[in-house]
Amino acid sequence: MKITTVKTSLFKENQDLFGFITTHLPRLAEKSILVITSKIVALFQGRTVDPRDISWDELIKQESQWAVLTKYCYLTLKEGMIAPNAGIDKSNADGKWILWPRDSYGEAKDLRQRLRRHYKIKKLGVLITDSRVLPLRKGITGVALGYAGFKGLRNYIGKGDIFGRKLKMSRTNVADSLAAAAVLLMGEADEQTPLAVIEDAPVEFVSKQNKRELRINPAADLYRPLFEKFL
Repeated sequence: MKITTVKTSLFKENQDLFGFITTHLPRLAEKSILVITSKIVALFQGRTVDPRDISWDELIKQESQWAVLTKYCYLTLKEGMIAPNAGIDKSNADGKWILWPRDSYGEAKDLRQRLRRHYKIKKLGVLITDSRVLPLRKGITGVALGYAGFKGLRNYIGKGDIFGRKLKMSRTNVADSLAAAAVLLMGEADEQTPLAVIEDAPVEFVSKQNKRELRINPAADLYRPLFEKFL
């Protein structure tokens, strides 16, 4: 698998995202996956807030299903995921607060359709990423907020291991794994690489999108004991 980051000009609020992508990527090969950081998708949608208009605490509670204040930040539930501060970002925001994009899955689907026509290719994936932290682990890793064009989950349940033992729970989260690999190269500071292209990825390309493919009901989650009182 090969990941190539794309150094770009500074993306501005309300700028045309499709034009930005096609300007910086003259071509995309068949069976590529285009990775886009959620920040420029949010800027394209105008998903920013002026800090003078609302308090930080109010905004977080407004943007999340539940929010719990911790030592470092708010721990929130948003769009089926646990996220610090409802995903709101102050970095590289030029004084504003940047929210998560609206309907990342829908945006990925729309971009995929338009980009397939533009580049005249059939099999293309689009992956919108953000960063997240994991319980009891330092540092951040990448996460998929939305994707289209490939299966996000690889199922091993019922298959045998090398000794023939049937697997009962094993499934590979393909979308988040690709996001983690891409975010590692795209960076978090002043790299100015909001786009990346993944080639030769071990994925199954599909045309149908399943927005709930990776979701787990919080009541059935492995980590439920950590946040059970908030359900």
